[in-house]
Amino acid sequence: MLFVFFDKPDSSRLRMALMDAHLEWLRCRRDKILAAGSLRPAPESAAVGGLWIVDAADKSEVEALLDSDPFWLEGLRERVEILSWHRAFPEPVLI
Repeated sequence: MLFVFFDKPDSSRLRMALMDAHLEWLRCRRDKILAAGSLRPAPESAAVGGLWIVDAADKSEVEALLDSDPFWLEGLRERVEILSWHRAFPEPVLI
C-alpha cells in the first residue's frame, strides 16, 4: 500500500524537533515500511509531507501503524491518504 502524508502548514520547526524520534521509529519498523521519505516542492525546499510504501494486508493495518508514529502523535501531520499501489514492473523497487 502507498501511504502519503501532508504536514500542517508552517510546521518545519516541529518536524525538526521530532525527526530523531521519527527516524528511530521508522528503523524499528523496516519489516513493514519498505520505503519512506519526505515530499518537497523542489529538492532544496523544506519538506511538506512524506511518502511510504508499506507491506500491509489492508488499510486497517496501515492505520494501526500510523497511530504510533511520533509525527502523527505530536500533531505534525495535517492529513494522510492511504492508497493501494499496483506496480507496473515486477522487479523489486531500487531506492
